[in-house]
Amino acid sequence: MPTYPDISCETFRHPLDRQAEQALRSLPGFDLVATQFIKFFYERPQMVYHMGNSIQVGARQYSSVYQIFRECVRDLDISPEPVLFVSQTPVVNAYALGQEEPNIVLNTGLLDLLDPTEIRTVIAHELGHLKCGHTILIQMATWVISTANYIGARTLGLGNLVSSGLIFAFYEWKRKAELSADRAALMVMDDLKPVMQTMMKLAGGSIQYGHECSLDEFIRQAERFQELDQDSLNQVYKFLLYNNFPQNLFLTHPFAVERITYLQQWANSAEYRQIRQGNYSRSPAQNAVNVQTESSPSAATEDLRRQIEELQREIDRIKKRGEE
Repeated sequence: MPTYPDISCETFRHPLDRQAEQALRSLPGFDLVATQFIKFFYERPQMVYHMGNSIQVGARQYSSVYQIFRECVRDLDISPEPVLFVSQTPVVNAYALGQEEPNIVLNTGLLDLLDPTEIRTVIAHELGHLKCGHTILIQMATWVISTANYIGARTLGLGNLVSSGLIFAFYEWKRKAELSADRAALMVMDDLKPVMQTMMKLAGGSIQYGHECSLDEFIRQAERFQELDQDSLNQVYKFLLYNNFPQNLFLTHPFAVERITYLQQWANSAEYRQIRQGNYSRSPAQNAVNVQTESSPSAATEDLRRQIEELQREIDRIKKRGEE
């Protein structure tokens, strides 16, 4: 497996990830949400929970998984080494948390479904989140919906309209951040096939019938999915499936077939070939950096900002009348 000494996350950070984070950070209310989140809901409670209710992986606990983990940490040049936990949860999932005390959690459902190569892919993906400094924003996105519901109840529902813009921006960024982590997985694996195989299993893999699944067929399914965009109504359906505003339900990941398409494009790019040859941005001892770009907000961002500001003024007027 290749290693990438001193690699900077900017080497593999997806441009859509950068753009979506800039749009999120530029929205009114982001700084307030960030301040309150860090003040009350920072990473320590999660670390305490997993230390008390999960298995911490090490040389004598899940030793083979720990070996894979150590190799991925080396390959992406992450320091200090994060803590790895296994949680007794049947849902096939894994996630990264924390910045001061970074850690990764693998659910037992995921370990039972995937083989060692696929587990390596998932671990590399989660380490990609840590390398890019995604974890705080990921946790904020999870927290902000419950806060938005509370605001809505106290402002005759208008708070939900205001916060929906911020929620949308959080989840739009979250989905784009997954594309950067997918690239990290590809870099570590140095082979597109096992990464796509892992995504197929995460989409609908089965322990009993998995041998009947075909990666080639799943790739063809991805191609057919892209063809759906030729009908503008299908594009609307995709947007609504990603963003169910009335019920505050938002998908946190792009569809698996879309992730495959993005990865195929990058795997065949000159940029990726240069990285494989050792030509990449370097930043020693970097594992969690919140990158803020200097590009100007897009027209869509400005329009969303104006709408939110108008709604906020209406809320202020309602509050003022209530105090009179």
